[in-house]
Amino acid sequence: MATTTTARTYTDDQLIEKFRKGCTMSFEELVNRYETKVHNLAMRLTRNPEDAEEVLQDVFITVYRKVEGFEGKAKFSSWLYRITVNAAFMKLRKRKQDQTVSLDDMLPHLHNKALTQRNPFGANSDSRALGNELREALEAAINKLPGEYRAVFILRDIDGLSNKEVGEILDLSIPAVKSRLHRSRLMLRKRLRRFYEDYTSDTKIAS
Repeated sequence: MATTTTARTYTDDQLIEKFRKGCTMSFEELVNRYETKVHNLAMRLTRNPEDAEEVLQDVFITVYRKVEGFEGKAKFSSWLYRITVNAAFMKLRKRKQDQTVSLDDMLPHLHNKALTQRNPFGANSDSRALGNELREALEAAINKLPGEYRAVFILRDIDGLSNKEVGEILDLSIPAVKSRLHRSRLMLRKRLRRFYEDYTSDTKIAS
């Protein structure tokens, strides 16, 4: 118990160094720290529980095998996220399906981040009336985001990483991260605006 408690006080870099010297408990502590985050990101990217579990396993197998190559130039978490994104995209390519992001956790965030500027729904819209239709529209809009934009959108707007961290994970410059994030938000807003116009048009006809 004392050993486990001590391991929890180590930094990631210290755990990696101890693991390189043969301490398997250090690797177990790294898994404990990051398995939930890795699984959540894999789930958002693959939109499939079985795929997310497989990605989780693949990621830590890769870390176990390649930790010697980790140079520490970036944070361990950034390196781990990059492995996760690559593994998830590889899984998607194998399945040959265009997956989407889970909206259960991100819907409130989208309202606050992606849709606050020039909100196409307007301040007086009845959120309950739009509920199911909005969710379906979001699903469709995010489903159509190109993979490289979806990854930036998830890491930056959903997981809340900094532009620098996203750049390190995806091997992009900070200006490139900002550009892709901006374009992804514009694409979502454009699709959602069309949805709202169609929705209000149908409502007027029905009334």
